[in-house]
Amino acid sequence: MHESLRHNLYLVKEHVGMFKTANNYDIYDPETGEVLLQCREPNLGFFTRMFRLSDYKTMTPFDIHVTTPAGEPVLRTSRGVTMFLSKVDVYDEDEDRVGGFQQKMLSIGGAFTVLGADDQPRCHLKGKWTGWEFKFEHEGQELAKVSKKWSGIGKEMFTSADNYILQISEDVPPENPLRILIMAAVLCIDMVLKEA
Repeated sequence: MHESLRHNLYLVKEHVGMFKTANNYDIYDPETGEVLLQCREPNLGFFTRMFRLSDYKTMTPFDIHVTTPAGEPVLRTSRGVTMFLSKVDVYDEDEDRVGGFQQKMLSIGGAFTVLGADDQPRCHLKGKWTGWEFKFEHEGQELAKVSKKWSGIGKEMFTSADNYILQISEDVPPENPLRILIMAAVLCIDMVLKEA
């Protein structure tokens, strides 16, 4: 696991764009302002770009590569075309599948089961229907939470850019591979639930 995933607090900023088709993010250390990670969709096809400008954008495939600013691979998250419920795969820096997410049906606020490499549940990601907040929970213990950071009325109204705060509990050890899934989940939430 890459050392950049050992922090407990991250600021995820989506790039601003009025008619953007690719989703690009920068992930910062909020205490120092340093860019820790860059998230890009480098292999976006023509038809995917076209559908991203339509009402069908939440059904389009994605393949997001997360790297350091120097270009070292950290993780990758991908999904094929989907009609109803998303199944997202997550890979580490060596392109080994470490798990994924299975979207739950009929959840208020959005919910996913977080799966390990063996496709067995590791924890659950649940959204609040009253606000923009998601929590990773395992047997009643909160492992991490993702909340939306308001970025101003102009940016929110005229673009699709969002900013998120990811806070990982100190109970999740720095070397735990669950951190890869937690980081990938921030992108998963935005791509699957919030790009509608």
